[in-house]
Amino acid sequence: MMTKTMLMATAAMLCIASAAHAGDADKATTAPTGPTATQEAAQNPVPTGPTDKAPLDDASQRGVLVFQPEFFAAQRPNTAQDMVNRVPGFIINDGAGTRGFEGAVGNILINGDRPASKNDTSSNVLGRIPANRVERIELIRGGAPGVDMQGYSVIVNVILKKGVSRQSILTWNAMLFDGGHDIYGGSYQFTATNGDKTWSVTLSDGMGSSDSNGPGTNVRHDGTGKLIRDEKFLNDGYGGGRSVRGNLSTPFKGGKLETTARFGVNDWQQWQQLSSPVALRRSDYAEESHSGELGLTYTRPLAPRWILETRAMYSFENFDNASTSDETLNGAANPQQRFTADGDDSESILRGLLRHDYNKAITIEAGAEVAYNMLDVKQAYSVGGTPVPLPSASVKVEELRGEAFTKATWRVNPKLTLEGGLRLEKSTIKQSGDASNEKSFFYAKPRFLATWTPVANNQLRVRFERELGQLDFEDFAASSDLEDETVYGGNVDLKPEQRWISEIGYERRFWGEGVVSITYRHDEIIGVIDRLPLPDNLSATGNIGDGTLDRLSLNIVVPTDKLGIKGGRFTFKNDWNETHVKDPTTGKDRPITQVRPTQANIGFQQDLPRHRIQWGINWLPLLGQGTYDVDQTNVWRGANYYELFTEYKPTPTLAIRAQLNLWDDFTIRRTVFANRAPERAVAYVEDRAINPRTFVSLRVRKTF
Repeated sequence: MMTKTMLMATAAMLCIASAAHAGDADKATTAPTGPTATQEAAQNPVPTGPTDKAPLDDASQRGVLVFQPEFFAAQRPNTAQDMVNRVPGFIINDGAGTRGFEGAVGNILINGDRPASKNDTSSNVLGRIPANRVERIELIRGGAPGVDMQGYSVIVNVILKKGVSRQSILTWNAMLFDGGHDIYGGSYQFTATNGDKTWSVTLSDGMGSSDSNGPGTNVRHDGTGKLIRDEKFLNDGYGGGRSVRGNLSTPFKGGKLETTARFGVNDWQQWQQLSSPVALRRSDYAEESHSGELGLTYTRPLAPRWILETRAMYSFENFDNASTSDETLNGAANPQQRFTADGDDSESILRGLLRHDYNKAITIEAGAEVAYNMLDVKQAYSVGGTPVPLPSASVKVEELRGEAFTKATWRVNPKLTLEGGLRLEKSTIKQSGDASNEKSFFYAKPRFLATWTPVANNQLRVRFERELGQLDFEDFAASSDLEDETVYGGNVDLKPEQRWISEIGYERRFWGEGVVSITYRHDEIIGVIDRLPLPDNLSATGNIGDGTLDRLSLNIVVPTDKLGIKGGRFTFKNDWNETHVKDPTTGKDRPITQVRPTQANIGFQQDLPRHRIQWGINWLPLLGQGTYDVDQTNVWRGANYYELFTEYKPTPTLAIRAQLNLWDDFTIRRTVFANRAPERAVAYVEDRAINPRTFVSLRVRKTF
């Protein structure tokens, strides 16, 4: 305990001392995920302030900004990830992880290509690339000939040097909670390069935790306002994963072959307890899983200006979890509720793409993808040891999906780029077990993107696209949330959610690293996926009708050198979301579940090259979201979330990082209804106030 206290105090003092020394601050690593969500503790380094080097505007392609290694020199980066995190106005997106490859991968390219597996995320790949191998970084805004944007308006392309090199990266991580469960982890990466051939091995002991763990109070009033419960609250959640991954990129028969393979073991456990002089309630959840993947990509020129790309991917997971809920009232124990699940899922993808550079201005692509997805799960729910039947408790869900696509990119002139495409998707979903069903779907998904750069540093982007949401197979089967005393049935009639998206955005760059971008987006949503009622007082995830989303996004980066603060920058970003859908129970308009109305992120970052320090502070003044179930609503709100970090690099190969996270109490209001009538009577209202634990994240990284 004394060692832990000293570590936390030392880390906090380092963060505060850096702030006091500089008088200003830098950006934190991750935004809070909120109650019941998990986040990686081994957080990635973040942008750390400006240099006197400005990006180069590619005169032939106004949508491309080029960042040379000199731009990042003041930050002394160890990996390519350090460098990309520093690209102004860009945030790494590792992809949605949804089924299929098209539209599910991230916004990073390596030498113009994406990783061999969609599960080998952009962050992971960049973390394995030594900084001295980076020749340049291209920020592509709105598209460029020969570049597969995968639906993103902005991507980064990391161009690597050739040569001979060997490098190891050894990392140690820790998350230390004030009064909570501490977790530790680390990784070892080895990368060897010889000309066009590169191979690497990564051994990882990962870790994860929730930033909403902590003590609090829980008060329940009935529909008339009468106090019926006054309890103390306590919770915790943490987990980890051990894995090994190998990667190889090599010339092969006139082309390039990339392969990756991974195997990992993961675990997660969480619990919460509510107690009073007359009652004790406790719920527990634990899961163990094994997962793996194999990915191969082969790219080969077929003729001048013709390129063939083929991909094959396979991933699997088997899991075993259990939830329990126990309650004791006045010394008498109520029957235990128990929900268990044991299952397997897998995904197989085969994809081919033919790209033709018709000329320097026009690129045409065409291809096809075939995917097979499967989930086979057996679940059971019991009360006091007596089984309780649930709809679709044990099911096998299979999907066979095919997609043909074509796309053309036309650089009309250095100021204007047009992109148009069409994807045709056909899928069949089959369900067997407790419920049998089979449905087929066909969708056409057009896309249009125009990018206009009338003068340097000013860009206007317009997008119109039809997107198809990817189904979560677990929604076809029963599930539980015993922390909220809820059990859900499966839904055999679930259909993909469709979105017609219209988007317009403007970006202005200034002062080298300065960026102001504003984007407005409107979604017409067909078949919103949310909560709907089932017989026997159950509910499930399903399509509840049509809805809309309106989003205004603002991203501001202001370098402060011209304002008299050397090496600093101010940052602001936020999405304002307004959603509408008709509630299937009341028939009234309400927001869509789990869409955050707002979450502003305000920060200040600064480099102190003389002291080899990068540091910063990040502030989220308001955060929260709501879940609108059939029988209850659950809305949480938080405020004043702070992250303060400092990173010290005493040598070019050693980096020591400490981050302090703290935020005010957050509240959860759960309203449970007595019936499902349009004018629902309130059975009770439960208000929970939680004081989240302050925690310190530590990382030591050595490159050799």
